[in-house]
Order: sequence, then C-alpha cells, then structure tokens
Amino acid sequence: MPFEVLILVPFFFLAAFLYSSVGHGGASAYLAILVLAGFPREGIAPTVLVLNILVTLLGTISYYRAGHFDARLLLPFILTSVPAAYLGGSLRLSEQTFSTILGLTLLVAGLRLLVFTKAVTARPPVALRLLLGMGLPVGFALGFLAGLIGIGGGIFLSPLLLLMGWADAKKTAAVSAGFILLNSLSGLTAHIIKGAADWPLLGGLAITVLIGGGIGSYIGAFRLLPITLQRILGAVLLLAAFKLFI
Repeated sequence: MPFEVLILVPFFFLAAFLYSSVGHGGASAYLAILVLAGFPREGIAPTVLVLNILVTLLGTISYYRAGHFDARLLLPFILTSVPAAYLGGSLRLSEQTFSTILGLTLLVAGLRLLVFTKAVTARPPVALRLLLGMGLPVGFALGFLAGLIGIGGGIFLSPLLLLMGWADAKKTAAVSAGFILLNSLSGLTAHIIKGAADWPLLGGLAITVLIGGGIGSYIGAFRLLPITLQRILGAVLLLAAFKLFI
C-alpha cells in the first residue's frame, strides 16, 4: 500500500465506523479526506462510491437481520432516485451553489436532531398516497444531487424521515442504508462510463472500510439505543455540513 494511502487508513476506518452506525456509507467523509489530501475530486468519485457500496451493503444486511428494514417505506424513494442518480452522475457541473444550500440544510437538520431530548418515535404507517406523492419527487431530487456530488444521498434522506415522523432512528438507518446502496450503484455506473476508478487507491482502502463498516453497522443495529443513534446522526449531519462548506 502506498505511504500516502497508508496514512489515510485511520481516518477512513473512523469514518466508516461512525457513518455505518447510522446506516450511512461515509461517502461525504471519504470525499473530504481525499480532497484535503490532494487527490483530484473528479478522479476519486468512482472510488468513493465503491467504498460507499461496500459499507452500506454491510449496513443493509445488519439492519435487515435486526428487523428494522422497511421495504414499503424505501420503495417510493428509490423508484425515482436510482435513475436520477445516474443522470446526476453523468453531468459535469459546478457544485458550489449546491454545496452551500445543502450544507445549510444539513446544518439545520443536524442541530435539530441533537437538541431533541427524546428519541423520535414513528407515527402509524404513512398512507400509500402520501408516501408516493412525496417519495417520488423527493427521491428524484435526492438521487440527482447524490449522483451529481458523488455520494449515496442518505445524508439527505435520514433527517427527512426522522423529522417527518415516518420512521424511528433504527428504521431510518435501515432504509437509508438501502437507499444509499442502490443510488451508489447507479451513480457509480455513470462515473465509470465517464472514467475508471483509481483501482490502486481503492484496493488499499476497501479492507479498511469493510472492517470499520462491519463493526459500526453491527453496533448501530444491535447495540445502540435509539436516542444515542439519533444523536450520532445529528453529529454526522453537522460533520457533512462542515465538509460541504469547506
């Protein structure tokens, strides 16, 4: 493993561990680490998406085994987000405006989750008409932005599900993991068509995020209390907002 990659290993392990505990893949953190380390943004997007896929695959399995996965809640979002993620990943656009708007959104959502004194509890199952009416257009918007930036989009979906009261922290993590996994696969396809991933870089970091993601997703699914999970998610959102502002 090249030395410049070796020194990044602890940061990738910590990012995978933290993000996977709330059902996320860590793409926003991986992007920040690599960009700050001097790697070109366009060239690392496929690598980051592959790492995202590995971690969220483990997360999806862990939360499914723990009984928190809700396919009915996930389906309306992915019907439009998956093709939108491919579309976003195919474009080459400036991200400054998007990053500013999304950074502010994540900042507000993260602060809101951190100041909750009690765990968010899900309301009765959402009516199918409302779920489709909101899920389809929101899924398209989140998928497009995810593909454009080079992440899975769960960082946007998680606070929406919690703040709407559609899912508690555990179910939110489970649905987000599946959402990120499918969007990352779609976005990766578009990025690979534009240009191949940095395979030497990917090989050096894949094992690291698999270990960190495996441990984090197990702890999140089986060990953490919902309020703890919710507060970790709030901290993750603030971290992502900080990264976007930078």
